Amino acid sequence: MRNDHVTLRSTAVFDLLAPQTPAVPVQVELRYDTRDPYAVVAAFRTGRAGWVEWVFARDLLADGLIAHAGEGDVAIRPAADDPEVVVIELSSPSGHAVFEASAQELADFLDRTYDVVVPGNEGLWVSIDEAITRLLPHDLS
Repeated sequence: MRNDHVTLRSTAVFDLLAPQTPAVPVQVELRYDTRDPYAVVAAFRTGRAGWVEWVFARDLLADGLIAHAGEGDVAIRPAADDPEVVVIELSSPSGHAVFEASAQELADFLDRTYDVVVPGNEGLWVSIDEAITRLLPHDLS
């Protein structure tokens, strides 16, 4: 396991799409942390002090830049009518949201993550012992 952990942050604006209304710009912070090298976090600003975070696979983001990817709560795909736009769909028991984002901004962020952890080398950054310690209760009595 590597000990020189890095956290990357990038801000972007995604357009929230809704039927029969203009798109609403939403501030998004993208994060990548080598402590969880397989994942990307997208934190969506929901108001003055609120954020909603979605965690999904870095590979899902990469795949979604070139073709439809994701079958669960997160789906990402290039826009049908504009190759410079990516569509991100988020589903939960609370609702469903569709966003459009700049393909270039997402690709640039993804490239920065690859500069830190080369695809296929994620396992070098993971400590199984540390992960098990976090999952087990500290008081076993």
